[in-house]
Amino acid sequence: MSIGPIGMDLGLQGKVAIVTGAAGGIGRAAAQAFARAGAKVLAVDKDSTKLDQTIEALQGGHHGLAIDLTQSGAGERVVETATDQFGSVDVLAHIAGVIRRRYTLSQVTEEDWDVQLDTNLKASFFLCRAAAEQMRNQGRGGRIVTLSSQAWWSGGFGGSLVYAASKGGIVSLTRGLARTYGSAGITVNSVAPGLVRTPMVTGDDFSKETMQDLVRSTPLGRIAEPEEIASVILFLASTQASFVSGATINVSGGLLMY
Repeated sequence: MSIGPIGMDLGLQGKVAIVTGAAGGIGRAAAQAFARAGAKVLAVDKDSTKLDQTIEALQGGHHGLAIDLTQSGAGERVVETATDQFGSVDVLAHIAGVIRRRYTLSQVTEEDWDVQLDTNLKASFFLCRAAAEQMRNQGRGGRIVTLSSQAWWSGGFGGSLVYAASKGGIVSLTRGLARTYGSAGITVNSVAPGLVRTPMVTGDDFSKETMQDLVRSTPLGRIAEPEEIASVILFLASTQASFVSGATINVSGGLLMY
C-alpha cells in the first residue's frame, strides 16, 4: 500500500522532521510520508546500510544519521545534527524500538529487560527531551510523536510482556511531556498500532498460530501496512492536529477498543 499525494495542507512544507527507526517498517514509511508532505527529513537508525537505502528513496534534500540511540548523549547528538543540517527542529517522530519475545516468564533475562527498556523507554526520554528543549528555545512550538503499541493497554501478546511494559511507559512519558511543554506550544502524542506488516510482527519469532488468532480477533480481519500507521503519525505532526496533545491514538483495526 502506498499513500498518494497529500490532499490537504498539513503545514509541513519546509519543516524539519526527525524520524527514528527510519531504516525500515513504520519508520521508513513515515520518513517517506514527511518527505512527500514537503518536510526536510533527518532519518535516524543504527542500521547504516538500510538507512542509506531510505535516504536514496527520499530523493534529495534529506540527511541520514546512523546512531545507536541507547548511547549516552545520543539524543542530543540527533538534535544537534538536525540543527546543523537544516537550522531547526520542528517535528520528532520517534519510532525506533526493539522487541525480544519470551514465551514464558522464566525465559526473560535481565539483559532482555535492559535492552528493551533502554531502547524503548530510556532512550525515548532523552531524545524527546532534547528535541523539546530545542523546540522551546526556538520559540515557535513543535510536534513530538512517539510510538506505543496496543499492548500498552492489553498487556503483551505473543511473548511480549516486557515490550508491553516499556510501551506502557511510553504512554505515561508522552503525557508527562505534553504537560511539561504545552505552554511552549509543543504537542506530544503517541500512536498505538496493532498488527503491522513489519519484521517485528512477521518475523520468525512470532508464531503463525498467534498471528492467525490475532488476525481473527481484529474486526477488520487483516494486519496493517506501515503506511497506514505513518499517515496517522503525519496527521499528529501537522497543523490539522494543532489542539491534540497528550493523546494515545489507537490504530489497531479494532483489535483494541477503548
